[in-house]
Amino acid sequence: MKINTKIFGEIEIEDEKIITFPNGIIGFPEMKRFALLHDEEKGVGVGIRFLQSLEEPAFAMPVMDPLLVKPDYDPEVDDELLASAGRITADNILVLVTVTVPRDLTQMSVNLQGPFVINVEEHKACQVIVEKGDYPVKFPVYDILQARKAGE
Repeated sequence: MKINTKIFGEIEIEDEKIITFPNGIIGFPEMKRFALLHDEEKGVGVGIRFLQSLEEPAFAMPVMDPLLVKPDYDPEVDDELLASAGRITADNILVLVTVTVPRDLTQMSVNLQGPFVINVEEHKACQVIVEKGDYPVKFPVYDILQARKAGE
């Protein structure tokens, strides 16, 4: 499948790289098919990837592994919230959180309250709201990422 994206230009997505969100994502229930893309120039050193919509080529969300900025991130989520992603196991799960990148990069944050849970074997996913624990919608990450970059 070829799509013309806002960030990456025209790209080809192999069928096995398509991730399906049967229930869509929060705020965009009609968007159900995505691909996880990496921008070599913009993502170097910080682990930022893009969840690119296949239905709306202009829509791509920056995402990252929450463990890069909060190593103890381990939200408790009810199993029924994960049902649309298929059978989740420790070996097939990928958890990503959205990254907000404002003009003032020092205000960069991630949403630890609304992670994406991806079943990498079945290529199915869901977005959940974490209600238990103290996981903010805007967790500041700029200083953490700068420290990681300096240490590499």
